[in-house]
Amino acid sequence: MPLPPDFTLLQVIPELETGGAEQSTIDVAQAVVRAGGSALVATRGGRMAARLQADGARLAQMPVHTKNPLTILGNAARLVALIRQEKVSIVHARSRAPAFSALWAAKATGTPFVATYHGVYKAQSPLKRWYNAIMTRGDLVIANSDYTRDHVLAEHAVDADRLVTIPRGVDFARFDPAFVTADRIEALRGAWGVAPNDHRTRILLAGRLTRIKGHLTIIEAARRMAEAGRKDFLILFAGDDQGRVNYTAELHAAIEAAGLGDAVRVVGHCADMPAAYLLADFAILPTSVPESFGRAAVEPQAMGRPVIASAHGGVTETIVDGVTGWLAPVDDAEAWARALSRAIDVGPGKRMEMGEAGRRRARQLYSVDAMCAQTLAAYERVLEARR
Repeated sequence: MPLPPDFTLLQVIPELETGGAEQSTIDVAQAVVRAGGSALVATRGGRMAARLQADGARLAQMPVHTKNPLTILGNAARLVALIRQEKVSIVHARSRAPAFSALWAAKATGTPFVATYHGVYKAQSPLKRWYNAIMTRGDLVIANSDYTRDHVLAEHAVDADRLVTIPRGVDFARFDPAFVTADRIEALRGAWGVAPNDHRTRILLAGRLTRIKGHLTIIEAARRMAEAGRKDFLILFAGDDQGRVNYTAELHAAIEAAGLGDAVRVVGHCADMPAAYLLADFAILPTSVPESFGRAAVEPQAMGRPVIASAHGGVTETIVDGVTGWLAPVDDAEAWARALSRAIDVGPGKRMEMGEAGRRRARQLYSVDAMCAQTLAAYERVLEARR
């Protein structure tokens, strides 16, 4: 959609290392540039910053990742200067800590403020609920799923008219099986030590190496499968520990203690996720905490791979149980052992049929183009209300 003349968007996010919020930031920035506007991102930086700049957006490096009150005040001053210098049209915050400085800067300059509620934040005290509510204090709140929207309405005194659901989008130019060459898959096979004559069913858990992603549940499930005599599976944990070296060490120790050194592997950060999904036979998302959307459940479906996910959160919207994948009980290793065994036993033909159903559904509902179009329409709505 066309943008107003001289439109400039400023998005604020802690860092650009990896993750769904970070990818959405880059996608929307690119959409703004393509529509003739200017896009700025205030962030500490990260490995995804190069792609942001390659797409024509600009980076404003500052310590917006911090929760230090004095630094947050300093960031507010830096953002005020940036907003005035660049004549920013809208400020869009994508995380709570930087949202404080971004909102203060927006109010100080009279600039419209939008925030995306990317996660279902816990609130175990009134103070934490107040902290979380910073994401609801602007002109418009964007929820990344209906699950998140329902949570925001239940937790905060938000007028439903100021809340809109815009599901995250998948870049189908990138996540398209037709565009992944065989040598890319072979490169990953070599890097991950998967021999060409290894015919075990390959299972991929993609996501940050953090406890809430459920790796330990899967290790225990795999132990039970092996104890029952199964040797026909290979589980791959692909993701960055982002400095959580103790957790990574705990995973290696658990794998060794279970005698699963050849059946479960921690392969680290993966820059070529489309190839990773094609190397796998199916994907899993065993989160112990609900995903607000669950990009790691949609991307494999876009690549024609069925998914098993914990039966809570936004993935209950993105996976059709028994059709495009399966839902399994949360943190239940025995149930996960049964779910993994079932997905192996249905065979490649049935998995291909489910994968194709998931690919069609994902393309229909979760395109990055639709997400960006809806986001730009939300910006226009905010600007029109301000006029």
